[in-house]
Amino acid sequence: MIIDGTAIAEKITEDLKKQISELKTKPGLAGIIVGDDPGSKIYINIKEKKCKELGIYFEKHELAADSTEENVIELIQKLNTKKEIHGILVQIPLPEHINKENVINTIATEKDVDGLHPVNMGKLVRQEKGIVPCTPKGCIKLIESTGIKISGKNAVVVGRSNLVGRPVAILLQHANATVTVCHSKTQPLIDYTKQADILVVAVGKPGLITADMVKEDAIVIDVGINRTENGLVGDVDFENVKKKAGFITPVPGGVGPMTVAMLLENVVERI
Repeated sequence: MIIDGTAIAEKITEDLKKQISELKTKPGLAGIIVGDDPGSKIYINIKEKKCKELGIYFEKHELAADSTEENVIELIQKLNTKKEIHGILVQIPLPEHINKENVINTIATEKDVDGLHPVNMGKLVRQEKGIVPCTPKGCIKLIESTGIKISGKNAVVVGRSNLVGRPVAILLQHANATVTVCHSKTQPLIDYTKQADILVVAVGKPGLITADMVKEDAIVIDVGINRTENGLVGDVDFENVKKKAGFITPVPGGVGPMTVAMLLENVVERI
């Protein structure tokens, strides 16, 4: 079965819209974009549109590509103290001359709705209450939507980035899966992926996972977004793997909409 991330995300956002309408304080989100990256502009505009649909106050701050790291940090510090702003997101990637970690570390931990601040990452590892990164949080909800329990399953995560791979592996461990994390040095990759009841792929390499690498009836979550001549594709050979997997997310229409929905959920939870 194909996991319809768009439909699941719409249900979540409808519930959030109702919740927001009953709040005395209107949630507020500030989005910062530095430079002219086309993808970043698309993503931040999607977030702005969704905020308006739900009744979330949204501030968009567009900075020139030659803005200094100090300019970005100064803006974040101002937003940290702004009462009507409950969440701050910095659209990645940033220009090369700006240190991403320094920027993220400046965001107040309680306003870090992307869940990337070291304090929130630490809380995630320690299984303490904090802000969970959006894409990994969405991946878990997509897996849960299948009705299959994560507990006791063999889970394989391909990719070990701080943005997706590591946090999703931690969340799967918290749900009592036995987790293996694979990466570019894992040899041979097929030996691990074929054992996975749950396979999460977040590498950014189109067609990396082929049908022979997937266990029969596995849950396959494709986080990859790759722009090709044939349009957007994931890291999984979707057309062939879907014939073998029990559940699979498409690209687009799988993890992407859930990432935005989880961001909005994180903002509302700050109230």
